[in-house]
Amino acid sequence: MKTRQLIAGIIQMLFLAIALAFAPFAIAQAWPDRVIRIINPYAPGGPSDTIVRMLADGMSAELGQRVIVENKPGAGTVIGANLVARAAPDGYTLLLATVAPLIVQPAISNSLSYDARKDFAMVGMFATVPNLISVHPSVPVQSVSELIAYAAKNPGKLNYASAGAGTGPHMGGELFDQMANVKLTHVPYAGAAPAVLAVLSGQVEVSFVNITPQIQHVRAGKLRAIAIGSSRRSSLFPDVPTMAEAGLPGYLSESWNGIVAPAGTPKPVIDRLYRAMAKVMATPKVQEALLPLGADATVLGPDEFSAYVKADEKRLVPVIRTLGLSTY
Repeated sequence: MKTRQLIAGIIQMLFLAIALAFAPFAIAQAWPDRVIRIINPYAPGGPSDTIVRMLADGMSAELGQRVIVENKPGAGTVIGANLVARAAPDGYTLLLATVAPLIVQPAISNSLSYDARKDFAMVGMFATVPNLISVHPSVPVQSVSELIAYAAKNPGKLNYASAGAGTGPHMGGELFDQMANVKLTHVPYAGAAPAVLAVLSGQVEVSFVNITPQIQHVRAGKLRAIAIGSSRRSSLFPDVPTMAEAGLPGYLSESWNGIVAPAGTPKPVIDRLYRAMAKVMATPKVQEALLPLGADATVLGPDEFSAYVKADEKRLVPVIRTLGLSTY
């Protein structure tokens, strides 16, 4: 009897081992079997919303199931981020991840409803949009060095517009102040579009906003672009230097867009999502559509994306602490 029980136990363990070995394969084969949601924690209409909808359309074809974008704005991206952090880790609810929910909000809040490091699994980065530093034509500067000199000689005279307190462009403006040892007064707006309008009207002198809503106005001569915040020049404005080329080496200010899933999402699902994302962003159709937005298809896998976010966190959190952004 004992021998039979022992043999039965061994057989049962073998079956369990085989089942566990083939579980990832089974999960990958069965998934997805229903609609996948990408939660956008911002309002509709911005560059990130436009790009993630392109991504969703392409991924629908790649995955054989509808991938839809749902806008859940509010509380500085916390509402959307918390929804995903609390979702089932099955790959059907994803987050459009940017600097705000993954870096800024964790740095400014002591009572955040999610843990950015523990509650999400990285899927990958899919696009970056550089921030463009521009001035109203009435401002007597043609370059970054002239802007720094003018700000130093006229303390308190220059204001800069951003897409809101705690956003990537705001961080770019404050990083500029620290690195250039000047002080421009921050004027936050409820989005990039109203920020650009404020500079166009002359209410604010300088714009630290992503490139997309500024393109037509720079081309029309209504704004003067003096530097790009990314590590390389934009093909839309090849004559506009990077901030590093213009005299602030190490400066980087760009809006990045990635996808994260709830922590615990099976690795085969993460891998399949990433492969679909990478394939879509590599298509000529999507890359051509990104050009007029000033965006780049910047694709990073889960580990690379995680390293990128950690590096950005290391660079930006000291700026946030200095500003005391927890008061916002």
